[in-house]
Amino acid sequence: MSDSTPEEILDKAKVFFRERVVSSHIKNVSKLKLDTFNINPFTWKYLSFFVFGNDDPESLAKVLIYPRVMGTSISTTFGSHIQAFCSDVLSGYASLIDGIDIEYVDQTDGRRKYCQIKAGPETINSGDVETITNRFRGIKNLARTNNQREINPALDCVVGVLYGDFEDLSGNYLRIKEEFPVICGKTFWHRLTGDEGFYTKLIDAFTEVAMEIDEQNMIRAAIDRVAAQISASDSRADRVARTKQTSVYELSKR
Repeated sequence: MSDSTPEEILDKAKVFFRERVVSSHIKNVSKLKLDTFNINPFTWKYLSFFVFGNDDPESLAKVLIYPRVMGTSISTTFGSHIQAFCSDVLSGYASLIDGIDIEYVDQTDGRRKYCQIKAGPETINSGDVETITNRFRGIKNLARTNNQREINPALDCVVGVLYGDFEDLSGNYLRIKEEFPVICGKTFWHRLTGDEGFYTKLIDAFTEVAMEIDEQNMIRAAIDRVAAQISASDSRADRVARTKQTSVYELSKR
C-alpha cells in the first residue's frame, strides 16, 4: 500500500466522476419512459398544477422526470459506485484485510486507521450496522490474539463518510458510533490527506467536471418521449370510457 497525494486523489476523483457517475446518470436518464415511474395518482396532477399551472402531458412528464434527474437518479448512481470510488480514487490506501475498504495514517493523530467507506450521512441501512461492527470486532480480536498493542480498535477502526456533516448522520451511524468512530465530510478528508481545505477542493473538482456537461437536449427528448406516452395512454383511456358509455346507453334502450 502506497498512500496517494492529495493532487493524485483530485485527478482520480475527476476521472471517476466523469466516467462512472456522469456516464451512468446519462444512461439512466436516456432510458426513462412512462412505465419507469411508480406514479402516485393522488398527487401527480396536483404537482403539475402547483408547479406549471396545468396538467397537459408535457407538464405531467416534467413532474416525473425532473425529480428523477436531479434527485433520486444521481444519488443512487453515486451511492452504487462507492466501491468503484475506493478502487479508482483511493487505490493508494487499499487494505488487504477482508471487509476493510482502506487503511491510512490519520494526519491529525498519527495512528493507522482501518476504514469502512460509506457515501453519505444517510446511505447506510440497519443491516450494515451489524456487518461493520462485526468486522471491526474481528480486527479487535485479531489484535488481542496477536498481542498487537499498537492497534486500539476503539480509536483505529473507523467509518469514513465521504460527504455531509456529523449532525446529519442517521441513527444507524450513531449506533456504530457507540462502539467505533464515525467521521464524515470535511473531517474525514482532512484526516486522510492532512489538508484542512481538501473537502472544498474535492467539491470544486467535481464542479469542474459538471461544467463540461450539458444534456439539455437529452432531457428535452425524455420529456417529449414521456409526454407522448402520457398522451397515448390518455387516448386509450378515453376510448375505453367512450366504449363503456356506449354499452351502457345501448343496454338502457333494451
